[in-house]
Amino acid sequence: MRSHLKFFIGGQWVEPASSSIHEAINPATETVSGKIAMGNAMDVDRAVAAARQAFDRYSQTSTEERQALLERIAAGMAARAKDLHAALTEEMGSPTWAAEQAHVPLALGHFAAAIKQLQSYEFEEKRGIHLVRKVPIGVCALITPWNWPVAMLAAKTAPALAVGCTVVLKPSEFSPFTAQIFAEVLQEAGVPPGVFNMVFGDGPTVGTALSRHPDVDMVSITGSTRAGIEVAKNAADTVKRVHQELGGKSPNLMLPDADLEKAVASGTTFIMINSGQSCSAPSRMLVPRHLMDAAGEIASKTAQSLVVGRPDGGAFIGPVVNASQWKRIQGYIQSGIDEGARVLVGGVGKPEGLQTGYYVKPTVFTNVRPDMRIAKEEIFGPVLAIIPYDDEEEAVRIANDSPYGLAAYVHSRSLEKARAVGARIRAGQVYLNGDLNLFDSTVPFGGCKCSGNGREGGVEGLESFLEDIAFLGYAPETQAA
Repeated sequence: MRSHLKFFIGGQWVEPASSSIHEAINPATETVSGKIAMGNAMDVDRAVAAARQAFDRYSQTSTEERQALLERIAAGMAARAKDLHAALTEEMGSPTWAAEQAHVPLALGHFAAAIKQLQSYEFEEKRGIHLVRKVPIGVCALITPWNWPVAMLAAKTAPALAVGCTVVLKPSEFSPFTAQIFAEVLQEAGVPPGVFNMVFGDGPTVGTALSRHPDVDMVSITGSTRAGIEVAKNAADTVKRVHQELGGKSPNLMLPDADLEKAVASGTTFIMINSGQSCSAPSRMLVPRHLMDAAGEIASKTAQSLVVGRPDGGAFIGPVVNASQWKRIQGYIQSGIDEGARVLVGGVGKPEGLQTGYYVKPTVFTNVRPDMRIAKEEIFGPVLAIIPYDDEEEAVRIANDSPYGLAAYVHSRSLEKARAVGARIRAGQVYLNGDLNLFDSTVPFGGCKCSGNGREGGVEGLESFLEDIAFLGYAPETQAA
């Protein structure tokens, strides 16, 4: 059993201020797999003070020094990849293949992208006789989720450290093991004391204390829209920057000329990856009404081909993260049935032979109306809603009829057509004729509307942690008389 009862503050592992303990549950076995200390406002004060003290020096380091640090961290993560794989499987039920081929590679990709951007990024720009300098914003509170734990740690920490910020990390209490390894890697990489700090805890306690703290200059959160709203409210009194990557209900639009077999199969597979626990998952599949039967058949065949089972036993789909999430998903599946949608595959209850563990049947609904809960609300599980439409105008209207705006997917045999329709959908990322390998951390990722604000990845990911300062008359061309 894992036991992580100290916090990383000021370059050392320190005792927490309270004796509160959280037991982590293995979602595949429903047994306790470890315990962590839970922080409070006093722990946050210590961590923020360490980050504040370290900022003046670290913010003045050269890009070469920071690049070397990132390279050491990336090398350390690669060296401990097997440890991260095991932790992902144990803490959140990630199948071995997903830990090895998706979670850890994505994390390493975020560091690689930050390193590459840092090599060429210009922190100063001369504008006539003036100078605009981009400087690190300061102490950053990073609040990360349980669904892509190590990838989100990297997505926030890499650009923050790259530009010279210091950070206090609050990982999810449901995925603490990867965060513990991550902190150990940073310590081994020689991160200066106070530059990176980590406090375990829950959102209402540690998350709130960080969001309200007057010495925190920025909060970056990936989580539910509800959590993002709370962070923004808590941060308002100190007028700090708030960067949010929140929920989604992404449309997957099949235009009439799409390669239906390929597009429906890949879209169905995508919603099932990570047990459907991805904010950008294409959970609403929009299909021309005359192709509904064909699309339903392809989706059913695909979903039935995806093996559900123990994450360390070769399954494609593992359990969802905990009992609460399982019950929530079951409620949505039942609501779809009650509101008249047709279940093609799956349904309520656990898959046959998997009564222990938080397993969900991969579920495909057809004949879904846009006003149904399963079409409007984020389920965060392996549940696909197929919605018919009659013409392109209706398809675009349905795609945009959502409080969310994180991602969208458009399929057509004509790339020109996919581009034109994609440009009409309001989302932070629009995938055109994409398969499962199109994620690229060199371009910005983030949403609009209730999916949040700010961006991770690319140059925009660095600039999220920078502040612009204008020096007027910095280099006058002529001496004043």
